[in-house]
Amino acid sequence: MLRGVRGATTVNSNEPDDIIEKTYELLTLLIDKNGIQPTDVSSVIITVTTDLNAEFPAKAMRKLKGWTYVPVMCMTEIPVPHALEKCIRVMIHTNTDIPQHEIAHMYLHKAKGLRPDLEEERKRNEMDQTAE
Repeated sequence: MLRGVRGATTVNSNEPDDIIEKTYELLTLLIDKNGIQPTDVSSVIITVTTDLNAEFPAKAMRKLKGWTYVPVMCMTEIPVPHALEKCIRVMIHTNTDIPQHEIAHMYLHKAKGLRPDLEEERKRNEMDQTAE
């Protein structure tokens, strides 16, 4: 089954190192938490808010071993008024047997507020696993 694995993060500044570092952090967490192998990925879409233009966040993916041939595209988000600033969003399209409700979508830093429902569910699942 082809599934989308979603995540978002924020950076402190429109600086190349900050963009690459925070994107790499998000990608590695999504990959680790969902057991994603690059050979199972059909494509990756990375978007940034309009205030981020110092670097292509896709460069962070190129630091991952084995991800050289995975197609990735960077785009700009819709400039919605009052939207979260300095935000990087990632969508990984991967083949997986993991049921949709078990996919670990990750929201880091100020992006945690984008999907509080998923954050609460993740915490409940962690507590359930700890209790077992």
